[in-house]
Amino acid sequence: MYQDDPETMRKIRNRLSRARGQLDAVIAAVDNGGSCREVVTQLSAVSSALDRAGFQIIATAMKDCLVDDEHDGENTDRLTTAELEKLFMSLA
Repeated sequence: MYQDDPETMRKIRNRLSRARGQLDAVIAAVDNGGSCREVVTQLSAVSSALDRAGFQIIATAMKDCLVDDEHDGENTDRLTTAELEKLFMSLA
């Protein structure tokens, strides 16, 4: 799915890398007795970065992976409308 769009892949990877760095900061803050404010702020940043990556993945799937429900069995890499909706709602 993402090999066809290197720019989208780069954006998603950057967001996930940013989330990883922010999660490392949360872990370090917890390990080092960081303030509650610092930990919660970093958790919020991690959550936001993951949400943005997830929404970008779903948006890409909406363009590239959606198939008609009646052609569901023809390509296992593609998603039906119901599957895409379920994935989208799992991010909410």
